[in-house]
Amino acid sequence: MAGDPTRFFCAEAARARGDGLAGTAPHGRVWVLIEHPGGWPLNGFEGLGLEPALAARVFAAARSRRARLLLVRRPGRRRAAGPRRWAVLHHDARGQHRQTWGTWEAEADLGGVVDALRGPGTAGHPPVVLVCAHGTHDACCAVRGRPVAAALGARHPDLVWECTHVGGDRFAANVAVLPDGVYYGNLDAPSALRTLTEHLAGRVGAAHLRGYTDLPPPAQVAVAALLARHGPAARHAYAVVGTEPTDGGWRVRVAGAPPQPALSEVDVRAHRTAPHRLTCRGEAPSTFLAHEAVTVRTLRGPSR
Repeated sequence: MAGDPTRFFCAEAARARGDGLAGTAPHGRVWVLIEHPGGWPLNGFEGLGLEPALAARVFAAARSRRARLLLVRRPGRRRAAGPRRWAVLHHDARGQHRQTWGTWEAEADLGGVVDALRGPGTAGHPPVVLVCAHGTHDACCAVRGRPVAAALGARHPDLVWECTHVGGDRFAANVAVLPDGVYYGNLDAPSALRTLTEHLAGRVGAAHLRGYTDLPPPAQVAVAALLARHGPAARHAYAVVGTEPTDGGWRVRVAGAPPQPALSEVDVRAHRTAPHRLTCRGEAPSTFLAHEAVTVRTLRGPSR
């Protein structure tokens, strides 16, 4: 990475340590996107300075749905004239992907977000591709994220947005495809283009996969292990049907749709790491719980 060679970059440190990607996607089924093309405050939505009562309503409605609030803008901060957009994205319990979109000019227009969070949304929209480029939150998100956003945005201008912090600074560049709920990390422009091309063709691969946001970390790791062993597969080709604790980890059973194995079992181990500096801004070392697949077994082959 260009710049001062003495400066600490969390993504470089994570790669040097070999931090694993699998199992690091944060939980989420609902997301709120608010277009804000200007500079982003450190704390995202909370720092926008909206009228306090309105901001409290939006925040409370999002919290009631456990929704993540993100600011977005088109790559390069360029946007067409006219009102800004907002969206509420749902990945419901049946795996259906639903979206509601609106526009805002005056702050009061963001009240539509509250109503949309109460509604089911509509299916049939194209996916939303978010690239974390929140430089005021973490330098790596800007330095690594913006070139990825520019490359993806040039190829898919209607799908791609830069966004505020999505989690996992040390895995920059981070890309989230929503409301599919798929997180990818450790991307550069060429690998991001390949990964998104595969994703849009219905093939999720393991190489850059952080996980599926509707699954807990052990299950994310189990699915990633199966993708690594059997090759890319559709987003819902695997369904976790059971998880039980074991000594030092979990045993995860996963059903697969043809041509994947009909039933697999993955042993996942967890361990607490040594303290490391995990973000560019945070100087205090922290530990994290790392997960890895140690055994993958096919219990029943593909259904015919």
